[in-house]
Order: sequence, then C-alpha cells, then structure tokens
Amino acid sequence: MKYFFLSEGWAVGRIWTVGGLWSETAWRRAPDIEKMNLCILDKNERMWLHRVEEAVLMVEIYPTAEAQKSVSSQNIGNVVLTRLINSEKVLEYLCTTSAICQIS
Repeated sequence: MKYFFLSEGWAVGRIWTVGGLWSETAWRRAPDIEKMNLCILDKNERMWLHRVEEAVLMVEIYPTAEAQKSVSSQNIGNVVLTRLINSEKVLEYLCTTSAICQIS
C-alpha cells in the first residue's frame, strides 16, 4: 500500500497508474483509496492520512468549494501528488513531526 496526507477540504480527482489514467472500464472497478482514521494538526490545518493501492502512481487533488473560500487556496486549481509514501515513511513522519496527531 501507498499513503499520502490530504488537507481537509481537498478532494481526490484523477488517478494515474503505469498505463496512464485509471480507467474503471479497463480495471472493472474504481481505485482502492481509503481515508484513514488518522489526521495531523499542523498550524490549524488538519491533514488526513489516505491509503491507496500499490498500482496507483499519481493522485490529482483539488480544493472543494468550501476550501476555495480560504485565502490560502483561492489561487490553486489542482495539484498532482507524484511522491506517494510507504508505511515506514508515514511512521517516520509521525514520529519526527512537531504536529499533533489525532485519531478519531
């Protein structure tokens, strides 16, 4: 599995795999993406941990209408995450960050 942190108010868009964009027709299913029960609070920003299947290479994210209201994300249309991390990196980050970890 691979992981990434996603700020609250952002959503997952398109997904890429080795063959290009994820095709639900070709794969006969949607990609396995799960929002975990773990978030990090850093400078009043809540970032949720998400788990994706190994076949996923890149994830496009975009701010929701609610997030667009904040000044910090008004000029951002979308972002493509190309460096998904493994579980060891997640634990390393959680152990070394000065942010507060919250499990809900």
